[in-house]
Amino acid sequence: MRELSHVYPFIFSQILDLSPQTCYSFPMAITIHSGQITGIDARPISVEVDITPGLHVFTIVGLADKEVQESRERISAAIKNIGALAPNKKSQRVIVNLAPADIKKEGPAFDLAIALGYLLCSGQMLFNPKETLFLGELALDGTLRPVSGVLPIAIAARNSGFKRIILPTHNGKEAAILDQIEIIEADTLFDVIEFLAGRKQIAPLAHQPLSSYVPQPAIDLSEIKGQEKAKRALMIAAAGNHNMLMVGPPGSGKTILAKAISGILPPLSFEEALEATKIYSVAGLLGEDQSHITQRPFRSPHHTASAASILGGGTTPRPGEITLAHRGVLFLDELPEFERRVIEALRQPLEDRTVTISRANGSHVFPAQFILLAAHNPCPCGNAGNMRTDCTCTPNQISNYTKKISGPILDRIDIHITVPALDYDSLHSTAQGESSANMRTRVLAARERQSARFAGLPIRTNAEMGLREIKEFIPLNDSLTSRLRLAHDKYHLSARGYHRLLKLSRTIADLDNSDVIKELHLLEALQYRAGQEV
Repeated sequence: MRELSHVYPFIFSQILDLSPQTCYSFPMAITIHSGQITGIDARPISVEVDITPGLHVFTIVGLADKEVQESRERISAAIKNIGALAPNKKSQRVIVNLAPADIKKEGPAFDLAIALGYLLCSGQMLFNPKETLFLGELALDGTLRPVSGVLPIAIAARNSGFKRIILPTHNGKEAAILDQIEIIEADTLFDVIEFLAGRKQIAPLAHQPLSSYVPQPAIDLSEIKGQEKAKRALMIAAAGNHNMLMVGPPGSGKTILAKAISGILPPLSFEEALEATKIYSVAGLLGEDQSHITQRPFRSPHHTASAASILGGGTTPRPGEITLAHRGVLFLDELPEFERRVIEALRQPLEDRTVTISRANGSHVFPAQFILLAAHNPCPCGNAGNMRTDCTCTPNQISNYTKKISGPILDRIDIHITVPALDYDSLHSTAQGESSANMRTRVLAARERQSARFAGLPIRTNAEMGLREIKEFIPLNDSLTSRLRLAHDKYHLSARGYHRLLKLSRTIADLDNSDVIKELHLLEALQYRAGQEV
């Protein structure tokens, strides 16, 4: 502690019930804590503030980007407008260091921590900054504004031993799904100061555990006329987390079938909901009234979307559509209309279930565990193979259209299904197909069998099995081996296609409540790859 003549007694000391002498004495430097997003995870950041006499300087160092540098003006105005001594005296040098210095700092979430650090270091208030993490953007009048990425920062804070987080109103519900850490919401900087000084009581938010949510399907599969084979394929895809491609003429029902899959998917587990909520929190897509993700995501980007919007990107990488679809569905309608490099960029995510975005300042790995549903017409006009409407495309046009989807991409899609045009009788039929609720019950039963099978392993569904799991969980008898040999030779299956065929067969057996793969399961799986020479 030391006494500096350039720090004057101030009316703010009376607001906080501090003696004037307190405003003269402050340590050489203090440390307060905030947080920074890295990918979809986070880590605590130490905000170190030092004040010394000299020519006026207010500098923020520690690899701070422009947004953080601009916070100096917001912080100075906010401190001034609540009646405190702002860091703009001509004889005062204020240095703020954001540590560790090798991590790029961005965003306005450091505002609150820097402002409190300055007030503490300048002796205008007293509190113990240990075990508390501060987040929040400051308005010029001292109001606290919500920030994105609160949940991963809260998780990092809890894992690092912090006991409390103070953040803006509307951000707290997002973090309140965690236990073992206290969540305090505040409206203004002055409210935070009053709370830390013990002059205002703010009750911590009650713990709000993630609840199981079963959405009411907007589209019930029983309402979709015909296309029973496509519905069956959709149920298999949902049961085992398999990728699926639908090919058919315009208006045959491809898009509505894809949208209906949300009604047969199982609810998110706690871990899955936490993963999805972290992603949407980092992306800033959680609304004020939405504290967490309650149902599996369904993302349907337009075919004009860029590679960066699909995969993720930016100077500092942010999640793209495939990560926003994590634990849910990514629907790519009119697949050949997407840029070829966008389609080809899906190779790694479809294989590894992650996407790696590399930039000059480092690489980030984002999760991408999703069901790919894709759809397209058989040709540019959509009428190739239609017995009732003539196709106006030339053979060359059809070839160029279908070649936009390469063999390696098709090889990563487990289910290939044709969705034919419906005739009048099918459209006006009163027969009811199986409802989404019944299909969902069967999907849940199949998922439970997979959960029991993979207990203790880092995988949840059949589609996630690697070579070791295939060998362990998919034994083959002589009859199946013979059938597989014939299929391999007839359809020219690649090694990947062969193993995906086995995993698909295992899912069909799970839907049939069978402990072993039977010949009929293999034959059904085989028909979804028939004609796909890859």
